[in-house]
This record gives sequence, structure tokens and C-alpha cells, in this order.
Amino acid sequence: MLPRWITRPFQLAMLKEPAYRFLFEPGPPDEAVSIDCETTGLDPRKDDIVAIAAIRIRGWRILASERFEATFRPKARLKPDAIKIHRLREADVARARAIDGAIPDLLRFIGGRPLVGYYLDFDVAMLNKHVRRFLGVDLPNERIETSALYYQRKYADAPPGTQVDLSFASLLEDLKLPMLDRHDAYSDALMTAMAYLALRDLEERDGRIERRRFKGVQHFEAG
Repeated sequence: MLPRWITRPFQLAMLKEPAYRFLFEPGPPDEAVSIDCETTGLDPRKDDIVAIAAIRIRGWRILASERFEATFRPKARLKPDAIKIHRLREADVARARAIDGAIPDLLRFIGGRPLVGYYLDFDVAMLNKHVRRFLGVDLPNERIETSALYYQRKYADAPPGTQVDLSFASLLEDLKLPMLDRHDAYSDALMTAMAYLALRDLEERDGRIERRRFKGVQHFEAG
């Protein structure tokens, strides 16, 4: 996959809606958007989005009042395992609007700001299915992956045999952050924003997170 700085000029040339050129321009200084999607399942090709939450971050502040939050009626059926995770049933989303009508509002909310997320590539892949239909291109925004920042602070210099646990629960525990209502889009976006600022503070102070040595790898959850 080519770096986004290489593909951006081609994306800009293919943009179907010139009014959205602002996505390719730098956002306000020192601002980012924490984003989370809840979905019908974990296959970006077949599944769809049922809820999105996005919260702006400015400097060291989380602007909880400046947020985008919506529930949608997906084209794909909700899988039982997904319902157990986010607790949104078919009846809960049956009268919600279709996501395609909300894409313009979401794009205006995000603007050119970097996106912050936990295993963000999954969320962006889900969003791009709809963004691509509307704009003809994928989201061009820079991505900030909290699990990668967490890895750098805890495991970057780990010796062989060290257990690598990048689960969201471990991340919050290590950063001494509260566990809110997990797998609610707004709560997940808010926790991710808090984790991002805590990890950014550690990075600026060159701080490290204490670790223990075990064998094995802990995999992540998404959706």
C-alpha cells in the first residue's frame, strides 16, 4: 500500500465533489478527531455500520460537546455476535436513517483533521465504502493509531518472550483511565481520546509503561 502523501494528489484529481476539497487541506492547528464505529460484523466487504461517534480534540482538551453521534439502518443484517457486543438490535435501528445521507455531515465535522482510533484501519475501511460512493475517493485524513502509540510506550524495546497485550482493557488499565460503557460508539470514542492524550503526554516526557515477561500474543477486538 502506497503512503497517503503519495496518493493524495491522485485522490484530489478524482474527487467527484469539489466542495469537499477541504478534506485535503490541513485542519485547525493541534486538532484531531477521535472516531469509533459499531458494525453488523467484522467483515468490511459484507458488513455495515450501525453507529458512529466522533469527538474533537483540541490541544490537550477533549471537546465532548463538539461531537458527531448517530445510529443508522444498515444494509447488512445484524449478526448475533455483534448484537451481544454493542446491544443494538434490528428493532433499535429499523427506523434510523441510512448512513449515506449522513456522510456529508460527518465529513464536514471531521474536515482535514487527523483521525484518532483504536485499530482505526477497520473503522476507516467501513467508512470508506460510503465515502467512496459519495466522493469517488477514500478518506484522505492522517490516521493516529492508539494501539501503535501504546506499543511504543510499552513494548518497543521488549526482549524476546515478552507477552504483547494490546487489548483495550489493558491499555486503559496501564494508563489508569476509567472503563466506560464498552462497545458504545460514543464511550469508545471518548475513551480513545483520553488514551491518545495520555500516550501523547508519555511520548513527550519519554515515559515508559512497565511490563511483565510472558510468552504469547493477545489479539484485539473490533466493532
